[in-house]
Amino acid sequence: MFKNTVFLNILEFKEEVEKKLQELEIKLSDPNITSDLEKLKELGQEHARFSELNELFNNYESTLEDIDALHEMYNAGDVPEEEYLSLLNELETKKETLEKNITERLVPPDEYDERNIIMEIRAGTGGDEAALFAADLMRMYLRYAERKNWKHEILDINENELGGIKTAILRINGKGVYRRLKYESGVHRVQRVPQTEASGRIHTSTATVAVLPEPTDIDVHISEDELKIDTYRASGAGGQHVNKTDSAVRITHLPTGIVVTCQKERSQHQNKEKALNILKAKLFEIKLQEQQSKIIKERKSQIGTAERSEKIRTYNFPQNRVTDHRIQYTTYRINEILDGDLDEIIDKLIEYDLKEKIETLTI
Repeated sequence: MFKNTVFLNILEFKEEVEKKLQELEIKLSDPNITSDLEKLKELGQEHARFSELNELFNNYESTLEDIDALHEMYNAGDVPEEEYLSLLNELETKKETLEKNITERLVPPDEYDERNIIMEIRAGTGGDEAALFAADLMRMYLRYAERKNWKHEILDINENELGGIKTAILRINGKGVYRRLKYESGVHRVQRVPQTEASGRIHTSTATVAVLPEPTDIDVHISEDELKIDTYRASGAGGQHVNKTDSAVRITHLPTGIVVTCQKERSQHQNKEKALNILKAKLFEIKLQEQQSKIIKERKSQIGTAERSEKIRTYNFPQNRVTDHRIQYTTYRINEILDGDLDEIIDKLIEYDLKEKIETLTI
């Protein structure tokens, strides 16, 4: 949970919220605004946000007053200790919930937070061990999606003979998927003894994860003349043919040189559709990176926009340890984490990101 000092600073925004609310009410009563339906809708949404914030601030201050009053009553001997502790616990829980809600509403949400995602997992340095680690990461995210009751599918996968993966592309659909998984972009590192290592030496391998919000047709428009589309026979690990028709699809985006493939489905049409979705996501990523590079210059935290080359997390098997290097957070539950129990780390990342944004917040 957040430290109290952070919320002492947040209370400084109460007066600004009240002022902003008054300004919005004046604008909403302006005849020039009421005739502009689009502007009216925008101002109405903003008014609702600040009205909710104002109510939360009032409840928070009231809760702080209740805590102070309870302390005074206890010190005066008017409340038995057992009742005092029970009431104090109830009020502290309420205070912490209000603190979290205020913070989340003070910081404007990422406009893509509610989007579905396309996730690309790619084996890095470490040969076969890196491919096995990439497979572990894929399973971790699929298990996490199951825990969240999110729909998921493997759009494309390139496996090796040992059960590892060279690359895998997933689509995960559900409420707030991007909001929770956007922090996973970057280089993941594993330290463990490979099954094939007879001497028992610890090896270090890596895999790269990219999390892309799924774009809409409005976000990305692709012309047919920008594409080179090839079809070929799909194959699996070791070159064994999956089918005997040219169902696999390779699409090259000529302006950027980006190449995507899909061979998961037996239908060429389905593979083409999925490959186009992957391509759109990659093009959308380029667009977002251009936007975010400007934001990063003005913002202290880069936690939600990690570069693919940035090492973000280490999974150390001998020590049963998982460390997120961006926030210097360590947990000793590596098996649970790799089984998809990711909320512990993701909650800490969201919390840290909100704190960083609060430091540079302007209303």
